[in-house]
Amino acid sequence: MPPLQTKFRDKVVRRIKPASGIAPLIHVLFRIALPLAVFVLSSLSIGIWLPLLVVFLSKWRIFAVRARFWAANLRANGVDIMVGTAFVIFMAQTDSLGLRFGWAVLYALWLIFIKPRSNIAAISLQSAIGQLSGLMALFIAWPNGPILGLVLATGLICYLSARHFFDSYNEPYAKMLSYLWGYFGAALMWILSHLLVVYPKQDGILAQPTLFLSVIGYTLGAVYYLEHFDKLSVTVKRELLYLCAGAVVILVISLYYEGTHLIS
Repeated sequence: MPPLQTKFRDKVVRRIKPASGIAPLIHVLFRIALPLAVFVLSSLSIGIWLPLLVVFLSKWRIFAVRARFWAANLRANGVDIMVGTAFVIFMAQTDSLGLRFGWAVLYALWLIFIKPRSNIAAISLQSAIGQLSGLMALFIAWPNGPILGLVLATGLICYLSARHFFDSYNEPYAKMLSYLWGYFGAALMWILSHLLVVYPKQDGILAQPTLFLSVIGYTLGAVYYLEHFDKLSVTVKRELLYLCAGAVVILVISLYYEGTHLIS
């Protein structure tokens, strides 16, 4: 091949590589286009299903392999699907165009800066965001859902978030620990579903199960993270556990107060 053609071919190859040339810019533009499309569709007052369909279609690569890999791909993309679904719900539940645009910006930040990272700290953050946003969206979209549905959905959200977290550490018991956290979340949801308290009082976006599971889950995640890197001293461990216990006690007192207030 003549030298001129070789140089031209090498130049084209460099430009279409994901790590160089114009390809990363196109990839970023596609990531910006997704929240923009969700924002536009959510602003048309045509319901929530079309924006959700756009989010699900963006995950078409899950099924671009043999069927036996679909379950593993769905689990690996579970947190991203939860976050995308949550932002669609957040946009749909507000009539403020500015607030809806703010949610779209946060979704774009997730897609561009948080989701692509693959180090342990970033994956831990992804897991935390996935659980928080998933639980928030669940109680916004389905506040009066049947107890069984809420229990199963909460357990699934907790399981997917925990599995995403533990897989980044190559934890040999990742599957078992994820099932345990999912079971804990489902059990806690079943207990708290008999008196579901949300904050703020009217049309709140933070339900008490979300607060309980966030406080406990983030504390356990921080302990595991520090222990993994040998940075967990006895003092730090006690401080984290005391803070977690204090927050749980405050939430229990608040729950008791709400229960007695409703009875009286």
